[in-house]
Amino acid sequence: MGKGGSSRVYRVLSQDSELFAIKRVALDKNDPDTMASYMNEISLLKRLNGNERIIRLIDSEVQNNNRGRQNFLYLVMECGEIDLAKLLQEQQKRPMNLVWIAYYWQQMLEAVHVIHEEKIVHSDLKPANFVLVRGQLKLIDFGIANAIANDTTNIQRDHQVGTVNYMSPEAIELPDGMRRLKLGRPSDVWSLGCILYQMVYGVTPFSHLAKPYQKMKAIPDPTYEIEFPAYTAPVERGISQPDGSVTPPRRLEHLKRRVGEDVVDCMKICLMRTPKDRATIPELLDQEWLSSVYRPKPTAKDLLKEDETIINPYFMRQLLEYGISLGATHPEGLPMERLVEEGRRLVAELKALEE
Repeated sequence: MGKGGSSRVYRVLSQDSELFAIKRVALDKNDPDTMASYMNEISLLKRLNGNERIIRLIDSEVQNNNRGRQNFLYLVMECGEIDLAKLLQEQQKRPMNLVWIAYYWQQMLEAVHVIHEEKIVHSDLKPANFVLVRGQLKLIDFGIANAIANDTTNIQRDHQVGTVNYMSPEAIELPDGMRRLKLGRPSDVWSLGCILYQMVYGVTPFSHLAKPYQKMKAIPDPTYEIEFPAYTAPVERGISQPDGSVTPPRRLEHLKRRVGEDVVDCMKICLMRTPKDRATIPELLDQEWLSSVYRPKPTAKDLLKEDETIINPYFMRQLLEYGISLGATHPEGLPMERLVEEGRRLVAELKALEE
């Protein structure tokens, strides 16, 4: 299914025909730090076992060769159908769909909320680390995640970790050893903000900067403004021509959509340079736009009071005929109380017919 460094991931079928994923790591090719990261991943997955938003670790084992030397580490896990990175590639060919964005954004927030409640910082949140398992988004890859000590809210690290496009300002090492890296929950929130930005605009906030060092300079720079365009449109990727050339990508302006201010505000409070200024996961889950996307627009019937109904032309004609007949049989007129009572009775009868 995938590979990286000394590890390979395979899709396997169990004896009862259930699909799983096996990550196989060649231990003799790893340094102690890398080995420690795999052991850390196993430990955290065991700790998080049972949470529906976290990939489930079924089993793990170290296999020794005949000489007693460690050979391979195997991790048996739930099998994801597709990761969010590939899902985004498909979705970004279409106009922005806020329902789609809200659906997966909420599931991402729920997954990260689970680990934050367990005092765990992931440190490498990106679309490829969220996978769909039977239609539900789950968080994977805890290789560089770390547990926060009980007496603090941050993890101190000596080396930069994470993927540059999603890396928080505090995760970027300043020159000349000016500080050690302090990563807390807000660092994950920044990464989530970058993913939401990509879901909305099709690119990450600093993707227009070609070189990694340009991005690493701009990300922590408070004077470098992140742009939040009022409109977004899908981008058509370059098309290969018979002569071997590739046409440049172009933005499909005829499919552009306005980005709501509430969604922009959500991205902004995730992408604050100062960690303490960023929103928390519970605050992001409580945002109005997230729930209003799923809330159906009220129909005319929803707006009616108890003693009101809707009259179509057919019933209107019947009411007019009834009113004329009442006037003919009571030329002296009816008391107001009787007219009000008749009105209520007729409305009740019409409501009963509609039900």
